Amino acid sequence: MKFEDIIKNLENKIYKPIYFLYGEESFYIDKITDFIAANVLDEAEKAFNQTILYGKDLLIEDVINAAKRFPMMANHQVIIVKEAQNLKSIDNLIYYAEQPLKSTILVFNYKYKSLDKRKKIYKVLVKNSVLFESKKLYENQIPAWINNYLKEKKYSISQVSSKLLTDFLGTDLSKISNELDKLIISLPENTQITPEHIEKNIGISKDYNTFELQNAIQDQNILKANRIIDHFARNPKENPFILIIISLFSYFSKILSYHFLKDKSKNNVASVLRVNPYFVQDYVTAAKRYNTKKVVSVISLLREYDMKAKGYNNISTSHKDLLRELIFKILH
Repeated sequence: MKFEDIIKNLENKIYKPIYFLYGEESFYIDKITDFIAANVLDEAEKAFNQTILYGKDLLIEDVINAAKRFPMMANHQVIIVKEAQNLKSIDNLIYYAEQPLKSTILVFNYKYKSLDKRKKIYKVLVKNSVLFESKKLYENQIPAWINNYLKEKKYSISQVSSKLLTDFLGTDLSKISNELDKLIISLPENTQITPEHIEKNIGISKDYNTFELQNAIQDQNILKANRIIDHFARNPKENPFILIIISLFSYFSKILSYHFLKDKSKNNVASVLRVNPYFVQDYVTAAKRYNTKKVVSVISLLREYDMKAKGYNNISTSHKDLLRELIFKILH
C-alpha cells in the first residue's frame, strides 16, 4: 500500500491487525507509526492498551505473547515494536501472522533493512497485514518531494531554492522536513521560499554553496570560484571538504554521462542524468566547456584530492589549501 492510502484508512478507522513497515527511508515509517500511536486509542485507553517495545531487548516470541492479549475496556490494544530490525528469528512471526488477533494492532518499525520476498513470512504478511516498503529517494527526486511537502503546508519554493536545499541537506527526508518546518514557522502561508529565506532561517548561504561553486566552474568564472572557496575555507564546519568533493564528483560524472548520450533531448537528458529538466541547460553548457578528456581528468583529480584529504601522499597540506589547489587545476 502507498503511504497516503494507509493514512487515509487510518483516518477512517479502517485498521489491520499487523503493520509491517520496513525499508531504508525512516521518514514514512515514523509518520505511520506516530499516527497510529496518536490516534487509534484515546488518552484513557492508552494507559492500559498501548505498549512500546524495542526489538533489541526481546525475542519475537515475546512480541507474539503480548499481541495475543486482549484489550482492557477498549476495542483495540496497540503494540509498537521499535528497532524491530534487531529482532532475532523474525521468520517465527509467521505463527502469529497466519491468524492474527483482530483486536490487536501490531506495528513493526523495521528500519534500514528489507524482507526476503522469497520467504513464506513475506507472502503471509502480504495477505494478512499492511506491508509497507519505504524506499530511499534518489537525489533527483528530492526537489519535487520538497515542493510537495511545502505545497501541503500551503507554501511554494523556487527551483533554485529546492536545489540549494538538496545539495546542502542530502536525501534524508527526516532531516529535510525538520529544516523545512523550522523555515516556514516564521513565514506567512502562501509564501514562496527563496534563497534569501533559506540563508536567513537555515544558514545556507545563497551565494557561497556547492551549487554556486558548480555554476562558477561551469562558467569558468575564476573570480567567483575563488570567492566561494575562500568562504568555504573560513567556514570549514559548514562546508566539509569531503562533501564538496562528493558534490563535484556527482556533477562531473553527470557531465561525462551527457557526453556519451546519443539522445540529447531535454527529457532524455533529465531522465538519464536524474536531474530536474530545469537544470538540463546547465549540463549542456558545462559539456561545451569541458570536453570528455577534461572531464575524465577532473574526476581523476577529485579522487586524488579525496585521498590527500585522508592523508594519503599528504603530510601537512590543509584542507583549505587542498581545495584551492583542486579548484585551480579544474579551472586551468
